[in-house]
Parts: sequence; C-alpha cells; structure tokens
Amino acid sequence: MNPLASPAWSTRYLLFIAGMGGLLYGIDVGIIAGALPYLESTAALAWKLNAQQLGFVVAAVLLGSVLSSLFAGLLADLVGRRAAMVMAGTLFVASIPLIALADGYVALLCGRLLQGVSGGLIGVIVPLYLAECLDARRRGRGAALFQLLLTVGLVAAALIGLVQARSVQAATDAAAALPEAARAAAVLAAKDHAWRGIFWMCLTPGLVFTLGCLMLAESPRWLARRGCLAAAHAVLLRSRTADEAARELDDIARPQSRAAGASDPLLSRRYVLPFLLACLILACTQATGINSVLAYVVTILNRAGLPGASANVADVLLKVLNALMTVVAVLLVDRKGRKFLLMLGSAGIVVALLCAGLLFRASEGRQRDVRAQVTRAVQDDGLALRLDPATLRALGADPAGPPQVLTVAYAYGPFTNVASIRSDDPALPALNARRADTVEPDSVIGRAFRRLHVNPFPDPALGARAPLAIETARVGPVPTPAHGWLVALAICVFVASFAVGPGVCVWLALSELMPTRIRSNGMSIALLVNQFVSTSIAAVFLPTVGRHGYSTIFFFGAACSVVYFLASAFLLPETRGKTLEEIEAHFAGAAKP
Repeated sequence: MNPLASPAWSTRYLLFIAGMGGLLYGIDVGIIAGALPYLESTAALAWKLNAQQLGFVVAAVLLGSVLSSLFAGLLADLVGRRAAMVMAGTLFVASIPLIALADGYVALLCGRLLQGVSGGLIGVIVPLYLAECLDARRRGRGAALFQLLLTVGLVAAALIGLVQARSVQAATDAAAALPEAARAAAVLAAKDHAWRGIFWMCLTPGLVFTLGCLMLAESPRWLARRGCLAAAHAVLLRSRTADEAARELDDIARPQSRAAGASDPLLSRRYVLPFLLACLILACTQATGINSVLAYVVTILNRAGLPGASANVADVLLKVLNALMTVVAVLLVDRKGRKFLLMLGSAGIVVALLCAGLLFRASEGRQRDVRAQVTRAVQDDGLALRLDPATLRALGADPAGPPQVLTVAYAYGPFTNVASIRSDDPALPALNARRADTVEPDSVIGRAFRRLHVNPFPDPALGARAPLAIETARVGPVPTPAHGWLVALAICVFVASFAVGPGVCVWLALSELMPTRIRSNGMSIALLVNQFVSTSIAAVFLPTVGRHGYSTIFFFGAACSVVYFLASAFLLPETRGKTLEEIEAHFAGAAKP
C-alpha cells in the first residue's frame, strides 16, 4: 500500500516538500553571508574583481528573483504548479556546480542569477500551491510552515558558514610559521576552498526538494480550470474524505462571477488606495535593508570588531533568533493582529538601526583622512599599498599600536571602486588599484545600447583616458571585540523586530489588501517593487559603506522604518478576523465622498 494514499500522510508529505521549498528560499538569501568573506579574497586577489562587481554577485540572487517574479504566475498557469516547482528545484540544483566550480566572474554571476530565478519561482509558486491544495483548516499552518522553514534555511546557511570559518581559522593558524608569500598563498587557498564548500553543502536539500516534487499531486484547482474534473477529484481524495472532496470540487467548479464593482474604472480610489498602500508597505520592508544586512552580516561584524570565527558564531545566533521570533509571530498574528505586530516590529527596527548607526559613527569618527598621503603613493596611474610598519608610519599610525584598517575609494573617470585592508590580516594583502581591474569593457548588449545613446553604464573610452583619482582615503583603529558585540546586539534586535512584524505580516497584508479584481496583477507589481528596492540596496551597499561608512546605511534604514511605522499606524487597516470582502468594502467606503 502506498503510504501517500493515506490522507494524513499525503498532507504531511505535501507540507514537508513545501517546507523544503521554504528552506531553499532561505538558503538562497542567507548562504552568501557565510561565503562572502572568503569569496572576497578569491574575487579580489585571484579574479581582480572590484567592489561593484562583488556587489553584483551578491545582488544577482535578488535580480534573478525580480526577473522570475515577472513570469512565475504565467509559468505556473502554463505548465502546472507541480511542474513549475520541479523546474525551480532543477534550476537551484544546476546553480550549485556552476557557482562552486566557477573560475571567474561570469560563471559566478550566472550561477547566482540561476539561484535567484529559482528562489523567485519558489517564493511565488510554493505558497500558491499550498493555498490551492490545503483545505481551509490547514491553509494557515501551511503558510506558517513555509515561512518558518525559510528562517530555518537561514540558520542552515549560517551553520554551514560557521563550519567553514573554523576550517579557515585552523588553516590560518597552521600557516602562521610559514614565510610571508607561502603564508598568503596558504590562507588564500583555505578561503577559496571554504566558499566553494559552503555552496556544495547546499546541493542535498535542493535534490530532496526537486525529487520530492515529482511525487506530489497537481493542484486540484489548476486541473479543474482545464476541465480535468475527475483528476481534480482524485487529488482531493488524497487528503480529504469523500464528502469533503465532493463539496470542495463543487465549489471549485462553480462559476465565480463577481459582477459587483466590475464597472468601476481601475483607477478608482477603491483600487488605487489599497494598491499604493501595499506597494508602500513592501517598499519600506526592503528599505530597512534586511536582505543586505543578512547577506553582509559576517562582513559587518568583522568591520565592527569581531574576529572571523566570532562573527560567524554571531551570524548563527542571529539566524536562530530569526527562526524563534518567526514562531512567536506565527503564534501572535491571529491574536494581536497584523497592524499591532507591524507597528511593534517597525518601532523596534528604528531603535535597533539607530543604535547600530551610532555605534559605527563613533568608531568611524576615529578614522583620519589620509587622502593626501595615499595620493602621493600613486605611481603610473596605479596604487599598491600594504599595511606594513613603514606604510603605517607614513599614514600617521603607530605600528606597535592597535590594528588599523584602511579604506580607499578611487576612480578612473566614471569607473569607481572601493578597497579595504587591515593590518591584522595574517596574509597582509596589498591594496591594489589598477585601470585593468577597474575599467570594465562594454558587453555586446552594452555596445548596442551605446550606439543608440541609451546605455546607462559608464563609457569605457572615458575610463581608458582618465587618470587615477583618490576620492576618499581613511585609516583608523579596528574596533574592539566589545564594540563588535554591541553592534551584534543591535543587529539581533533589528532581526527580531523584523521577524515578529514585517517578516510574517507583510505577506498577509499584501494578499489581504488587494481587491479581488486586481489581486493577481496587483500582487505581481507590488512584489516587483519589493524586489527592485531590495536589489537596488544590495547593489549600492558595498560602494556606499566604502565611501560614507556603515553608519550611513543604518541611518537610511532607520529613516525608512519611521515611514514604515507611520504607514502602519495611520494608513493600514486591521485585517484580523475580516473577510476579504469586508476589507475591500473598507477601501470602497474610504473612496466615497
């Protein structure tokens, strides 16, 4: 007897595989945080990538998610929910060897784009599949499980990063007695192996999800819309009694004509108000910087003063906290309501980001402007600096004093880059600024757009002629571990506040605010706004912190969170316990003169 023939086992299996989809989505977002500190070494030293290119590698997942969100619904309607989930899992599995075996920028970027496309499909289609397959009693549990497993995916990604961080630390300690060149090569090899190993460890859950989807039944509602009522009935019988399956099939097959309000123009306030409010809520959610902070958290904590292994431990604790607070949000969302939790969460985010910004402002205020000294070190339109004792003295720092960090922003015409080095790095790498590593040639698409005078990217011809210009150069002591743990505490409050409020409530608010007539298209556009804001912040994160410091990013997020709180308090209606028709009537009433 097939165990999946039992209604209970069929439902559990469906929830397990859907939960694995949430796990993959979380890994998509979180895996780069543990890999980035080691990937930066390979990217900068072996591949000669600049900060903008590395930012694109991080943002590629978000960009791929934006692209896939445009056609996810159409794909699910065309080939079916199950087939679309199999395709999403296949793309994720294919991305792993492409990234882990990458030998340059293009392969790495393509692999990350594939991961993003996979994550975007999973984020749309799996919740849609759950909503169409589960009955009303289990639908909330299914959505909560997907969100919970998403946070578990973030924890898994952090644990994988911690394992590799310990191996890198062990390799660094073992290479301490080697000559300088051999020590640098050994540390670089350990870091290169670490980030590749982090991605290889993600292959197993991808295979489980992809193969598991093959054993799922198709959505009964998708089958019914194509006239396959017998097949839809058979699917319903897998998780319902015969009477329940018959009643639900009758509901699915019954025409759902909604004549009321259909004559109103789409630009009437009953549609525009909830649509704009949903877009504002989603834009503010990403403007807090949550995805970029999760992606760069190990790097942020390293810069705040925590050593590598401690930063990875803090990263794991952060992800565990995210999962625990998501459980709290799931328990409270139907008791306290969406509005209350969004207000509570956004207020906590404001406080946390202000604290993190003030902590970084205090440490960054101790940095000194050394632009003149660094400019004097420029030779033949290039720069090569190593924070050895002689360089530290030239920059006005005491070689016997605390470790120093040097951050330089430079440009060749319109092409800019940011580089940073620390004097306590065992490999003692050099900060190199070269035209060949900074000025990027046009791609085929770029050249075609340039002929039409519509290319928004810098012109390589201008970069080829421009001299090296040092825009900013600052040196200062590396913050203490105590300072790093204070920053980690502020980020923990930020993540906890996000998880208990926007993390769960924003998606419920999105689906509940949209009127029936515009729900599918309105949600697609609002999600596109959400992904666009997230991708934009990720793309400018590294250049911004290089020129203006981490405090600028945190203060910007705090300002956006103030807008978030005001929108939640004064514009967002409470939707707890209300039907979708009652919520739509609220906006229809607001539209009346």
